[in-house]
Amino acid sequence: MAPSILLLVFIVFSIFLFLYFIPLGLWFQSGVSIGFGKVGMLKLIVMRFRKISPRLIVDGIINLHRAGLDFVLSEDLESHFLAGGDVIRVVDALIAADKANIELSFQTATAIDLAGRDVKEAVQTSVYPKVIDCPKDGKVSAVAQDGIQLLAKGRVTVRTNIEQLVGGATDDTVIARVGEGIVSAIGSAKSYKAVLENPDEISKSVLAKGLDAGTAYSILSIDIADIDVGQNIGAQLETDQAEADKKVAQAKAESRRAMAVASEQENKAKVEEMRAKVVEAEAEIPLAMAEAFKSGKLGVMDYYNMKNIMADTSMRESIAKDTDNDDK
Repeated sequence: MAPSILLLVFIVFSIFLFLYFIPLGLWFQSGVSIGFGKVGMLKLIVMRFRKISPRLIVDGIINLHRAGLDFVLSEDLESHFLAGGDVIRVVDALIAADKANIELSFQTATAIDLAGRDVKEAVQTSVYPKVIDCPKDGKVSAVAQDGIQLLAKGRVTVRTNIEQLVGGATDDTVIARVGEGIVSAIGSAKSYKAVLENPDEISKSVLAKGLDAGTAYSILSIDIADIDVGQNIGAQLETDQAEADKKVAQAKAESRRAMAVASEQENKAKVEEMRAKVVEAEAEIPLAMAEAFKSGKLGVMDYYNMKNIMADTSMRESIAKDTDNDDK
C-alpha cells in the first residue's frame, strides 16, 4: 500500500507541475479567441521561466486583438512588463483611444506609462476634458490701475495633449501661468469697475496668450468664476508715503532747530568773550591813570573832572532805568 500511495502522490505532483509550466488552458483560450498561431505553447512556458504572468499577457493580447489592435504582439507586452510598466493600463488606454478615434501608438502609450503618468487617465481626459481651479485654494490677488484690490478665482478647462504628455508641464504650471495672466489682465485695467462689468475680457486676454505651450494640456477655455473687491491699496500706499514724508520733514526741521540752537550758543560764547576783553581793558585804566600821574600828564583837577563826569553819567543811567520801569 505504501509504494502505491507514494506513486499516486508523485503522479499528482507531476500533473500539477506539468500544468503549471505548460498552461494548456491559456494556450487553448488564446487559440480559440485569436488563433492558435498568435501565442504558442513555447512562449507560455518561457514566460513562466522569465517570471512573467502568462495570464496577464494572454488576457492583454486577447483584448487588444479582439478590439482590432492586432499590431501589438505578446513580445511587446512582455518587454513592457519586464521594464516595470503596467500592462493592464496600457491595454485599456490603447483600446479606449482607438474607440475614441484618438491617435495613440503603443510606443507612446508605454513611454507615458513608464514616465509615471496614468496613460488611461490621459486618454479619458482627452475624451472628457477636466476643470482645474486657479488657484486650487483661495483666490488670486491683483490691483487695478485705480488702486483697488480685486480677488479673482478662475476655472480652466483643459484636454490632454497626448503628444506632449511625456516631458510636458502638469497642472501646477498651468495654474501658475493662468494666475499670472489674471494678475496681468487686472493690472492693465484702468478701473476695477471695468473688470467687474466685463470679467470675460480677462478670460479673452489670458486665453490669447497661449499659456498651454510646453504643457501636457490644451486649454479649451478660461472662465472667471468669482471676483471680490478687496482693499484700497492705492490709498494705503499714499497714506504710508505721506506718513514717511512727514517723518522726513520732521527730521529735517529738527536738524535745522539743532543747528540754530548751536549757532545761538556759539554767539553767546562770542559775547562773553568780548565782555571778558572789555573787562580786561577796563582793568588797565587805573594803571594808565597812575602812570599818567607819575609822568605829570594828568593833574588833580583833571582827575576830579573825570570822576564828576563818571558820577553824572551813572546818575543819568539810573534815572533812565527808573523811567523805563515806571512806563512798564
